[in-house]
Amino acid sequence: MASKLAVDAIETSTKVHFSGFHLDSAKSNHMAASAEEEQQQHGQPFVIGVAGGAASGKTTVCDMIMQQLHDQRAVVVNQDSFYHNVNEKELARVHDYNFDHPDAFDTEQLLCSMEKLRKGQAVDIPNYDFKSYKNNVFPPRRVNPSDVIILEGILIFHDPRVRDLMNMKIFVDADADVRLARRIKRDTVEKGRDIATVLDQYSKFVKPAFEDFILPTKKYADIIIPRGGDNHVAIDLIVQHIRTKLGQHDLCKIYPNLYVIQSTFQIRGMHTLIRDSKTTKHDFIFYSDRLIRLVVEHGLGHLPFTEKQVTDCFWVFRLCGVSVIRSGESMENALRACCKGIKLGKILIHREGDNGQQQLRYEKLPSDISERHVLLLDPILGTGNSAVQAIRLLISKGVPESNIIFLNLISAPQGVNVVCKRFPRIKIVTSEIELGLNDEFRVVPGMGEFGDRYFGTDDE
Repeated sequence: MASKLAVDAIETSTKVHFSGFHLDSAKSNHMAASAEEEQQQHGQPFVIGVAGGAASGKTTVCDMIMQQLHDQRAVVVNQDSFYHNVNEKELARVHDYNFDHPDAFDTEQLLCSMEKLRKGQAVDIPNYDFKSYKNNVFPPRRVNPSDVIILEGILIFHDPRVRDLMNMKIFVDADADVRLARRIKRDTVEKGRDIATVLDQYSKFVKPAFEDFILPTKKYADIIIPRGGDNHVAIDLIVQHIRTKLGQHDLCKIYPNLYVIQSTFQIRGMHTLIRDSKTTKHDFIFYSDRLIRLVVEHGLGHLPFTEKQVTDCFWVFRLCGVSVIRSGESMENALRACCKGIKLGKILIHREGDNGQQQLRYEKLPSDISERHVLLLDPILGTGNSAVQAIRLLISKGVPESNIIFLNLISAPQGVNVVCKRFPRIKIVTSEIELGLNDEFRVVPGMGEFGDRYFGTDDE
């Protein structure tokens, strides 16, 4: 059992992780500045595109998402705000002007405004007047940078440059008769048009444009919402997904193959304890094992699966673990506890000098490893050099890159960048992303020399 002191520390833990391995003030300030720079570089908003035919319910869907994201900074940017001004010649025959054609929109101005918002800059969005067909009648609308930007419009999926800005693409689907009825009500009440004009415009422009330009973009959608705002279940699921993404570390938004297990008070408490230099060896091992078990179980959840109907026998998944000696051996017991009889391989990578370079010294792997999914075990991802060496070795043995899941307790952003860029198809599962590396290529705040503390070979 863990000591009472350790249990009390968990129960009173907060969001802050306290480490007994203190940095001097200069290094601390340097790391804080580095973290701030990284936040500015990667802390971009979550952009949601909501497309669909005219009067399909896009605005209702956006309003419902905004209402449920009341505790997040969120703004809506409408593509309708970026209509070109109608000149005098076009105004004389405005009923022949196609407002549903891609050329009716000032896409360049839309891209410019979105780029500023993504960089954290406030922008002035035009306030288009649908009676005079001008965007300079009313003062522009000031939009401040936010955590979530919802970009709504009939043709926002049409231009690939606009699509590339989006983290999530939603297409609101509604029956054509329903859309027409809504359009008649909206245009007669809000835009002061008569029914005959609305029907004429619908048959000449709206319906053909939907079939030619809007409906084909449905294929780009990540999510299709039938019945628009009436589909509360779909909207609830979308909001849950957005909240999950917002709660992720910024690196998770950049690398979809990086997974950080969801933080809880218990996990934060355990991190607080294993980072404290005054924590006893017994408690360090106890809480490290608990965290390792959580990481292993989460990693196993990312293995592919095939549905099977079991009758007379069980279907066994081909899997093995490979530990990076020697810290990685601390993770073997948790893996064995989850996967009885699993094969284990070993890799020894020696650090050469103080420049962070690594050299492969020893390997012993299952002979059929190329036919297995591999869980690579190493509690610390620092520079990423040893991980790169280990992954290269596995790939040279015939293991597909997509069959490798790298499990660790803490990761430095530098190591994540190195591994994810070099091997974009592997998965990394960790319990915490650190501030970075110090001048000696050590993870900070970190937890000291993990292997020495775990196996009792430190200088105590």
